[in-house]
Amino acid sequence: MEPNASNSGINIHSHHHYLETISPMELHKVVLPPHRTTLQKFSTRLKETFFPDDPLRQFKGQSLGKKWILGAQYVFPILQWGPNYNLKLFKSDIVSGLTIASLAIPQGISYAKLANLPPIVGLYSSFVPPLVYAVLGSSRDLAVGPVSIASLIMGSMLRQEVSPTNDPLLFLQLAFSSTFFAGLFQASLGLLRLGFIIDFLSRATLIGFMAGAAIIVSLQQLKSLLGITHFTKEMGLIPVLTSVFHTTKEWSWQTILMGVSFLVFLLVARHISMKKPKLFWVSAGAPLLSVILSTLLVFAFKAQHHGISTIGKLQEGLNPPSWNMLQFHGSYLGLVIKTGLVTGIISLTEGIAVGRTFAALKHYQVDGNKEMMAIGLMNIIGSSTSCYVTTGAFSRSAVNHNAGAKTAVSNIIMSVTVMVTLLFLMPLFQYTPNVVLGAIIVTAVIGLIDVPAAYIIWKIDKYDFMVLLFAFFGVIFISVQHGLAIAVGISIFKILMQVTRPKTVILGNIAGTDIYRNLHHYKEAIMVPEFVILSIEAPINFANTTYLKERILRWIEEYEEQKDSKKQSSIRFVIIDLSAVSAIDTTGISLFKDLKKVMENRGIELVLVNPLGEVIEKLQRADDAREMLKPDALFLTVAEAVASLSSTVKGQSSSYV
Repeated sequence: MEPNASNSGINIHSHHHYLETISPMELHKVVLPPHRTTLQKFSTRLKETFFPDDPLRQFKGQSLGKKWILGAQYVFPILQWGPNYNLKLFKSDIVSGLTIASLAIPQGISYAKLANLPPIVGLYSSFVPPLVYAVLGSSRDLAVGPVSIASLIMGSMLRQEVSPTNDPLLFLQLAFSSTFFAGLFQASLGLLRLGFIIDFLSRATLIGFMAGAAIIVSLQQLKSLLGITHFTKEMGLIPVLTSVFHTTKEWSWQTILMGVSFLVFLLVARHISMKKPKLFWVSAGAPLLSVILSTLLVFAFKAQHHGISTIGKLQEGLNPPSWNMLQFHGSYLGLVIKTGLVTGIISLTEGIAVGRTFAALKHYQVDGNKEMMAIGLMNIIGSSTSCYVTTGAFSRSAVNHNAGAKTAVSNIIMSVTVMVTLLFLMPLFQYTPNVVLGAIIVTAVIGLIDVPAAYIIWKIDKYDFMVLLFAFFGVIFISVQHGLAIAVGISIFKILMQVTRPKTVILGNIAGTDIYRNLHHYKEAIMVPEFVILSIEAPINFANTTYLKERILRWIEEYEEQKDSKKQSSIRFVIIDLSAVSAIDTTGISLFKDLKKVMENRGIELVLVNPLGEVIEKLQRADDAREMLKPDALFLTVAEAVASLSSTVKGQSSSYV
């Protein structure tokens, strides 16, 4: 006896004979999905929407004690790598920590001024948040602290209603309160696993926004670089340039000379590090070296008395508590909530993007939701310890990565270094010139202008490039937050257009094959006589059923209009390929019922091809739509549908004869 072809016990010969006796329709039939309860379907959808990474999978099959350990490690990632930490790792982390500290100190002071806050607040923000992130964060390379864009947005939004010069205490209170709401929003996104909200900031939006913000930030530094005393408080391109050229009498040649000299030095250092990544320490140490040299020059030549403004005396000591300064009521509550939401989204997007970038380079995973909670809690705690909005900065993280950071201990080293500075070195910054801080900011933000990326977007997708331009020009000519809002609005409009106007294509057969492709993409594809074969390439829902019905009927009318001139036969079948339709709702089911009625009145038969699980399940449940599940109206592939229906037509013709 010959071996069995399967577990069913059918031998090879009888199995082949069986295949020869059945029709192609019986062999290749659409299989109905197994029955599932409403609760099962809802739980599956909920899991796929909010828990695609299945964070609880590691707890399955574990003892209670092990589950507690895994739970603690999930909340505090430091417990995962901490027990295996050794001296070799510490040697790498201490080098990278000291390196990023040399960059964090001058940047912290500079970015605080960009946010119209006391410079000391920038150093406070480089001390507490890194310690929090080291415990809660999942990235090994992320170096946290103030960033230019969030600083600019916070400063500009708050300054619209409160003057940092006339009412500095209130301005500081609003900054801390905005930071609290930014952290609360960020942590809530992570806790509720709603991180997809920040995905509305597309890559094109971010590139345009960052470039526009970088230019605005750079133009704002003309006040320091030119030594101007009376400068506009507006952020737009035209007001800034107008202010620059209307105050030429205030320009200080001493300030301009020092500013240009250090700006060239910083740009050359940056260029060297970009060309030779191994020399990362050149650009990393250049800002601190610039601060030291300029401070010594001002002190030696008493330059503060010759037109060069300095930071002035800074308060010594660690972060004073600021929870009593948080405002949760009053006329400014709406302002701080709005500022917190905008700065929270921007800083969160930047932090997660930077963390994932360097994680990909080192082949490890960064949990987006854990990062949101870590950054959020970092800002909530920071708002109570005299810190303003912080996140993972790209420039500092790049230096941290290149310096060989192995774990988040590099953030702890940076924090300790800043602590020493706060305790013992603050008097040394008294003579640091503002012009050098302006040069440091310009050098840091110039890297945000990514021309090659914009060119690639132009080549690939013109609509995305238009979004980029709207973000760019909106930031430059209107305001930072309005430019961002316009770009996000256009991106959402694009999504709505794709939902309400899904792509439908007409398919033709490639001669000599069973392959059917878009007629407009493949010149060798030709229409099959008496057939209109369509493909819908999007989910079908209430928002697009009217459009789809009109579009499908228009395909039919266009075919009928051309049949006389091309001597074609009338349409007998309309085949709709549903392979790309992943979901459908009740309105979508009604679409097929309506189409079937319209086509029956015209003597046309509607045929569906390869409906996916959810689609076929809902068709099966709709009593008046079950006719479309009959064998002669439902096929697995377009080729099978055409072959079967063509043979039916031929059979009917021969019977008639």
